[in-house]
Amino acid sequence: MSNPVTEPVSARESWWILAIVGVIGGVLSGAFGVGGGILIVPLLVTLAGMDQRRASATSLAAIVPTAIVGSITYLAAGRIDYVAAILLAVGGVAGSWAGTRLLKKLPLGWLRWLFIGFVLLIAVRMLILLPPRTEGSLDYSVWAGVGLVFLGLLIGFASGLFGIGGGVIAVPALMTIFGMGDLTAKGTSLLMLIPTSITGTVQNVRGRLVDLRAGLIVGVAATAASFAGVWLAFLMSPAVSSYLFAALLVVAAVQLALKALRDRRKA
Repeated sequence: MSNPVTEPVSARESWWILAIVGVIGGVLSGAFGVGGGILIVPLLVTLAGMDQRRASATSLAAIVPTAIVGSITYLAAGRIDYVAAILLAVGGVAGSWAGTRLLKKLPLGWLRWLFIGFVLLIAVRMLILLPPRTEGSLDYSVWAGVGLVFLGLLIGFASGLFGIGGGVIAVPALMTIFGMGDLTAKGTSLLMLIPTSITGTVQNVRGRLVDLRAGLIVGVAATAASFAGVWLAFLMSPAVSSYLFAALLVVAAVQLALKALRDRRKA
């Protein structure tokens, strides 16, 4: 088996392609309370020509500024639960460290198909569970606190391994398990993504997996576009939001699967 750790990446990707990827990711970040990575990763693979490992690492770096600006916007609207965000981040930091360690070791083929399966799983979940818009708040207890830390651990692991912020896990879990309102869940999710994505990016820089130039371009473009996404979040009902995001996830998964099959035929 060949060494899965890639060489230092070059900065050959066209800046405008990376900017387009960032704009798409930023709108999604604000609209759906996610880091945007679940679609930034396949876009970096299909449009920028990155391999799965490099795309995951670069996406995670791009999520940092996007999550910061997105969370500030939700903060201004009073839609963040700080205690929940802190508890999620405690588990998220540890999980992100473990996920990025595995990212360095998994063969690219395994990593690609695991990501495709994960994306389709999230899409199915969003089509099956369509929660109404609520204004609920979390009832804190010892078990709720433990549950939030454990949820953060799962989110962080997925974040580090797949290059996603983890909001696609955090938002529905906060709503369905912990009874949090959908807008507050999105804002809380974005806040906890900040330390989680920073931890994973530091690990990826040490492992020489991340293209920081590409990550910066994608991140800046995504940050600028995230304001429009937050505006859309307040206009869309949870059902419309779920249907739209699920459709985007299916398209992304199909594109990745087709590229994987084409690459396999060329090999």
